[in-house]
Amino acid sequence: MDKPKKDSEEMIALADQIKSKIKSLEAMRSELRERAERKANAISGYDRILTSVIMKLNNGKEMTHDDESVKDPAKSILIQIAKGICHAERLELELADAMYKALISNIEVVKAQLNGLQSINKHLNEN
Repeated sequence: MDKPKKDSEEMIALADQIKSKIKSLEAMRSELRERAERKANAISGYDRILTSVIMKLNNGKEMTHDDESVKDPAKSILIQIAKGICHAERLELELADAMYKALISNIEVVKAQLNGLQSINKHLNEN
């Protein structure tokens, strides 16, 4: 008589775990939207500031980076200098991208865990 009770307890515990994973996925889904917006804003901000710096350098404006001044750089290195000046915005972009990708990876892990729990549930229901 203990076996059906134990099976019932296992089924309840398994159902709770499945519900927990589903709840986690729902929370992650809304977080994904926020991280996608942060990533898009970071890309837009970097592109905007990089374009501005390139235009300023191209028009002969003196700019400073790490206590070094540059004015009228050679066209062949202008883009590299502009990217260096915009390093903080690039860092923000890379961080936003990494956080977005990390959340997608975490979602995949939770989905795999949920799939495993659902398979166990199916197996237990068949027996």
